[in-house]
Amino acid sequence: MVDAQQVRQVKEQHKGSILRKPNVVGVGYGYKVVDGARSGQLCLVALVREKVPRAALAPEDMVPPQVDGVATDVVSVGELRAQQSRTDRWRPAPGGVSIGHFKITAGTLGAVVRDRGSGARLILSNNHVLADSNEAQLGDPILQPGAADGGHEDSDTLARLERFVPIEFTVAPPSCGVAIGVAGLANLVARLLGSKHRLKAVQEDPQAVNRVDAAVARPLVDADISDEILDIGRVDGTMAPALGMAVRKSGRTTGFTTGQVNVLDSTVSVSYGEGRTATFEGQFVTGPMSEGGDSGSLLVAGDSRKAVGLLFAGSNQATIFCPIQAVLDLLQIEF
Repeated sequence: MVDAQQVRQVKEQHKGSILRKPNVVGVGYGYKVVDGARSGQLCLVALVREKVPRAALAPEDMVPPQVDGVATDVVSVGELRAQQSRTDRWRPAPGGVSIGHFKITAGTLGAVVRDRGSGARLILSNNHVLADSNEAQLGDPILQPGAADGGHEDSDTLARLERFVPIEFTVAPPSCGVAIGVAGLANLVARLLGSKHRLKAVQEDPQAVNRVDAAVARPLVDADISDEILDIGRVDGTMAPALGMAVRKSGRTTGFTTGQVNVLDSTVSVSYGEGRTATFEGQFVTGPMSEGGDSGSLLVAGDSRKAVGLLFAGSNQATIFCPIQAVLDLLQIEF
């Protein structure tokens, strides 16, 4: 039986020829795996992107069963990449990294989806991430990374806003000139009379409700986006949330986190800052899985790659998600 020194010598002599084979990304030595169990036999290990059936390989592309009397083994390790921060510039950009409309700070690229009509690949995230909470114009630049992470319009524009589901606010700053004028006049009179009380004009629509906070953007270059989601992989379908379901997400700020669904069919009031509040119906709630900047993350089932929801709000005690089917239907997209 060969010892470690012999295996290392064979590896050094033949690593060049093995690394030149298609699909091979590394070579080393370890214990040979037989029928799924590790044996005590030292062998030369070829690291490959993925295992390919022997029938699909040319003879010269195969890793031989042994090299200079040393047995070989083939281990799949995927595509090896330098480990980047989620707030770095990524090309191609996967789900789980920083992104945002050029006028906001930053959120999360949720996933790559397809337009139901054209089949075009699009980027999925929140309205408040890609469309600046209704303030954006179609075609506006989408930066990766987002502006808060150093993204610049001239060098980091990944996509342009394609469409979004408008958010209907129950409370928002006033847009009526009459209301603003009346409040201003009343406050002037109050000052003249020495009163410390003031009137504040607000826009209210108690009947306004929403189902999703969602938007999509079209990449400038299709090859600059990836179907993969960091630490999760490629989504292969959808499923509805269920009480107690184990779930996971990949986000710009907190990375990969897990949790479980605690509440279904929730009506929630969400603050969007600057005096704006919106009510959402049909949402679901997990424990704390996120922080600021994770908005737009795709929620995936814990035991499969089925998409379950789109993260859009939360606190240090809970995270709120839109059911994924509502997102797909309202934006006319699919995985």
